[in-house]
Amino acid sequence: MFMPKEAAGIVVYRKMKNRLEVFLCHPGGPLYKNKDLGVWQIPKGEFESNEEAFDAAKREFREETSQTIEGEFVKLTPVKYKTGKIVYAWAVEGNVDETKVKSNLFSMEWPPKSGKQMEFPEVDRGEWFVAEEAKKKILPALSPFIIQLEEILKA
Repeated sequence: MFMPKEAAGIVVYRKMKNRLEVFLCHPGGPLYKNKDLGVWQIPKGEFESNEEAFDAAKREFREETSQTIEGEFVKLTPVKYKTGKIVYAWAVEGNVDETKVKSNLFSMEWPPKSGKQMEFPEVDRGEWFVAEEAKKKILPALSPFIIQLEEILKA
């Protein structure tokens, strides 16, 4: 039986000068090197069925930022990619030091068809964006998380 892939992540936000800011990560590796709009993501990653989604979200946050996050987590409605992958996310107010983001590595063949494996960081940098800007920077499939967050904070 086909099980869709599942991923879990954390939407960290803060309020600066009455403006909502969201923390996003830029994917590492050569494929994203010169890409900006529509490629940023929340710190997230895939997990296996024997791991709880929330535990995976916190683990992925640590792996991709080298930082931990605590606080009052609010579960958001999951989003589904066109591929069928389901992404679970939790929002939490907090602070991430974007200057200290250091991520784990992944291997890929680079250059293509070279037979050489190279290692790259999963995330090459993290940044804070005002919500409106974050919605332009983030992978379009993940933008509902920012919209949900705005609605929760207005309520």
